[in-house]
Amino acid sequence: MKIIIENHIPYIKGLLEPFAEVAYLPNSEITPEAVAETDALVVRTRTRCDRSLLAGSRCSFVGSATIGTDHIDLDYCRNRGITVANAPGCNAPAVAQYVLSAVGRLLARDGIADAQGLTMGIVGVGHVGSIVARWAAELGFKVLLNDPPRQRTEPDFNGVSIEELASKADIITFHTPFTRTGQDATYHLCGADFVGRLRRCRLLINSARGPITDTAALLKGLENGRIGDVAIDCWENEPDIDRRLLDRAFVATPHIAGYSQEGKMRATAMIVEALNSHFGISAGLPHVSAPALGAAAVTFGRIMDSYNPLDDTERLKSLPEQFEQQRNCYQLRHEVL
Repeated sequence: MKIIIENHIPYIKGLLEPFAEVAYLPNSEITPEAVAETDALVVRTRTRCDRSLLAGSRCSFVGSATIGTDHIDLDYCRNRGITVANAPGCNAPAVAQYVLSAVGRLLARDGIADAQGLTMGIVGVGHVGSIVARWAAELGFKVLLNDPPRQRTEPDFNGVSIEELASKADIITFHTPFTRTGQDATYHLCGADFVGRLRRCRLLINSARGPITDTAALLKGLENGRIGDVAIDCWENEPDIDRRLLDRAFVATPHIAGYSQEGKMRATAMIVEALNSHFGISAGLPHVSAPALGAAAVTFGRIMDSYNPLDDTERLKSLPEQFEQQRNCYQLRHEVL
């Protein structure tokens, strides 16, 4: 059996070698020629897994050590009988840590001692959004939730419309998947219409997917005062990010919000477990000590002590042309415990 693994996936080397011939390749070398004689492929978001890559190969398993699958042609894989696995929720505590550390630093900059009297709006209340909501409420925020799929299917889900959230929230953070079509498409969900409805937004955060926010709309909102500040980890057209938005951002990072040691271990464990099931092998799994649902209790002090996104911001603003290098060589942090 042959397996190709994208070479920036941590905590996986040595786990599969007892069962397969394993090649660790950079994204640029994961080509149709390389994949042709491969049984399994393990990638991150930069590798587009579709007909152009997989046609003619014997690959029967595609694993993405990430939460998303928008880089995988799921219909094509389904029709070809290719099993697809990803790692939903693997980095949720790390993204929540990123969001609330950015919020804490904004409040500290503005001389605001705590969250009393402030409202946080959370768009998308899945793995990440649920932790952000729990921690935000514990920190003293009033929390508004927007998640139309959950609101339609869960009678007890206490959600609001996105219009109400836009008009009432001081902090707004996006945690939706990226989709272009369907009833709940999220492409440019934060666009001109949404920004035009903002009334009191101190900070708008995108740590979900770049195309969820419309760069032009964000810039206009910053210019006309609809948006006080932005914290951007996921950018349109990355790594070729908009330098105007970079200059204006309070927090600007190279798509690393979920880059914790524990999150990467969870992702690797989930993919290796899926490989074990698919091929009937028994490769070992990394052991993760931090809770998958995040710390049971937090304070702003503990969150801010655990991670400072302004350090990463300074690095990206100084060398924006190194976006991809900074992402690939990122020193993984620990989550809040």
